[in-house]
Amino acid sequence: MKRIMLTVAYDGTDYHGWQWQPNGCSIEEVLNRELSRLLKEDVRVKGCSRTDAGVHAAGNLCVFDSETRIPAEKLCYAINQSLPEDIVVQESREVPADFHPRKWDSVKTYEYQIDVNRFPDPLRRRYAYTTYYPLNVEAMREAACCLVGEHDFASFCSAGSSAETTVRTVLSVEILQTLPPVGGDEKHMTAGSLTFRIRGTGFLYNMVRIITGTLLEVGRGFRTPQEMRQVLEACDRRKAGQTAPPQGLCLREIRLINPPWERLQTE
Repeated sequence: MKRIMLTVAYDGTDYHGWQWQPNGCSIEEVLNRELSRLLKEDVRVKGCSRTDAGVHAAGNLCVFDSETRIPAEKLCYAINQSLPEDIVVQESREVPADFHPRKWDSVKTYEYQIDVNRFPDPLRRRYAYTTYYPLNVEAMREAACCLVGEHDFASFCSAGSSAETTVRTVLSVEILQTLPPVGGDEKHMTAGSLTFRIRGTGFLYNMVRIITGTLLEVGRGFRTPQEMRQVLEACDRRKAGQTAPPQGLCLREIRLINPPWERLQTE
């Protein structure tokens, strides 16, 4: 028996999130089904991040145990032959038998795509949220500064979370202008695209989307940058903004601290 880790990318548009759901197809369900067929075993993957319905990923991680003789590093080629086009295993490798992706120290990077335009771009409708309000980019950057560090993020956690604590550590928050504004400047952005990039050691249920929704209210002038700290310190979900729609969010990367395969190579 060996434990294999997969790096999985997917377009989450047509799925009810990562985790198995009784009322709709999930990424986990598809992986379990196709791996079981390929390996002729009952496979149950254990994921690192349980992304929500409609949320995408470029590098989610999961593990499973198998008796297969297929070399771990070759498994990605075999399984991709049967997966749908919107799910791709980018890498597969053997890891120690006690490795669990959710229990390993890691840094997660999420990105949220925002288009500022009069109308949505049909080519980006699956991957970006469109707002026609002008945005004050500098005000949003000022507001985001107070989120960096270890804080109680209860204000940015949706009801239904099973987390034992709402304290999390955010390492950085960047607001990047990915396309130049047209007819405006960063203080009054009337057209263009933004990327909200948030890195942290862990996130709560809907945390990134609620942070995004609150920052958008700052950018639109509905809140001042100083109010962001007040929202954070309130530890009250009702004080924060709306939850931004799922299609703009992508789990970009999970970087493991002291990766377990380094230990495996020395044993």
